[in-house]
Amino acid sequence: MDFNLTQEQRMIYEYGDRISKQFDHNYWRGYAEKNERPTELYKQITDDGFLGIMVPEAYGGAGQGMTEMLLFMEGLSNNGIPLLNLVVGPTMTMGLLAKHASEDMKRRFLPGGCTGEIKFCFAITEPNAGSNSIEITSIAKSDGKGGFRLNGQKVFITDANCADYAMVVTRTTARADVKKKTDGFTIFMVDMKKKGISKTLIPVAFPVPETQWQLFFDDVALTEADVLGEVGKGFNILFDTLNPERIILSGLCTGVGRFALKRAVAYANDRKVFNNTPIGAYQGVQHPLAMARSEIEMASLMALKAAWAFDQGLPAGEFANMAKYAAAEAGIHAVDSAIQCFGGNGFTKEYGMYDLYGLVRLLRTAPLNREMVLNHIAEHVMGLPRSY
Repeated sequence: MDFNLTQEQRMIYEYGDRISKQFDHNYWRGYAEKNERPTELYKQITDDGFLGIMVPEAYGGAGQGMTEMLLFMEGLSNNGIPLLNLVVGPTMTMGLLAKHASEDMKRRFLPGGCTGEIKFCFAITEPNAGSNSIEITSIAKSDGKGGFRLNGQKVFITDANCADYAMVVTRTTARADVKKKTDGFTIFMVDMKKKGISKTLIPVAFPVPETQWQLFFDDVALTEADVLGEVGKGFNILFDTLNPERIILSGLCTGVGRFALKRAVAYANDRKVFNNTPIGAYQGVQHPLAMARSEIEMASLMALKAAWAFDQGLPAGEFANMAKYAAAEAGIHAVDSAIQCFGGNGFTKEYGMYDLYGLVRLLRTAPLNREMVLNHIAEHVMGLPRSY
């Protein structure tokens, strides 16, 4: 085993670290409080060629993999710039296109995605299905002329307001009409300017630049050219988006955890309350922070293992789910411990620590809640009976 990063991996990690110091957490926080996209930061990332990390060089990308994308997210988040849009666009959508799209579709979407001219969102969750994607009811029925008509509803779609295209997971055959429950799924690239698409904002209760939307599809016209992979066989490639999603969100959690702990350590070394001694000298302050740091680093290693397995073409579901579970729990513990270290100041706008809690707490629940992650580990890794 070699735990050293390659020179290129180190460069990507350090780039994330460097640019997040250039724009810094206060810059991110300003956009988060306005629920607006941090345009200058994204422009710099795009100009420097980091949107296309997972895209082959032939289509304008860097030709790297999941490991490098994870390192980039960690490098940014380590300094308090967690970007959810990097999950749905460069990782889930562009990564899947690079791996499974036809040559025509790759040339249609990937160069523009790398230059930022085309922005993406990813649409799978539905209000009545939730975590049970098998029960998706949105459907694209044949129009009898070689095309399809898409009808249905999606919910919690990140940055749907600024996306040019949505990667939409839907059915082309209703659940009742298939013998195998995973049959009949098709993935479409849907132009968000098409007639029949509408959206409504879902306000969230904590500051974050990205916005959440509910999408409605009313008889949206699609063609065979909009299909990713094969009609009716979309489920076969779906997990090549869901495992990367869990991996990169693990990096976001561990990075935010490191940022919170770094802030807490600086505060604990400076703050004096009793006997002119820094509060960081007290074990009641030290131990929670040390425990949280240990949990963060363990979760980070599991995320790297999951990314490595994915890049090697090995089954990554076991490691991706474990990483997502561990990182969300570690991130929550780290931010909570940091807030406790700050005392009353941890809840003030000036110090901005509590602002981080909503984001890491969200990731215990989304995109797949902790309980379903544990169900997967219990059943598919440990061999326990199915519980639901």
